[in-house]
Amino acid sequence: MYPDKHKEIVTSLMEGKFITVEDLSYETIKKNEDFYITFFEKSFGFELIGNQDFYYLVSTDTNENTSRDISIFFSVLCYELDKDGKNFLEELNYSEFHIDEIIEYFKNSSWTDVIKVNKQLNNDENLKRLIGTMAKRNIAVKQGNDRYSFTKAHKLFIDFVKDLIKDDKDETTI
Repeated sequence: MYPDKHKEIVTSLMEGKFITVEDLSYETIKKNEDFYITFFEKSFGFELIGNQDFYYLVSTDTNENTSRDISIFFSVLCYELDKDGKNFLEELNYSEFHIDEIIEYFKNSSWTDVIKVNKQLNNDENLKRLIGTMAKRNIAVKQGNDRYSFTKAHKLFIDFVKDLIKDDKDETTI
């Protein structure tokens, strides 16, 4: 006998989606965490990772670049929000962004060399597609009228970038 919403949970996680605390499935996973950790490890060789905000799967056998591109997206967006005098963490947690606002930040960014070489960020249509991918993975939520907000899953990418910066600073002090 599987927990409630088992098929929905497995399908969502296998499609690369984050299950956030706002999702009813989150509680099912939380209550059955040991079962799901074992289930994904034995069935697929994937690691289920969770915290107080979300769950997601990790595999060592992947060569996808979308996670990297999402991390770069958040790096550039946070930098531009900060440059604009906004608290980027508050903005990501509590604000909605119109797609045109995001595109403007990227068009006017001082990180043009990084944006130009990244196929998912280098033009308006690709940027829109990446945001659509983030919505499919439950990292962003379309609010209507081309407005998006970000789920708590954005924290994974922000933390990843912070770790990279910290590692880079540690290496330069050696």
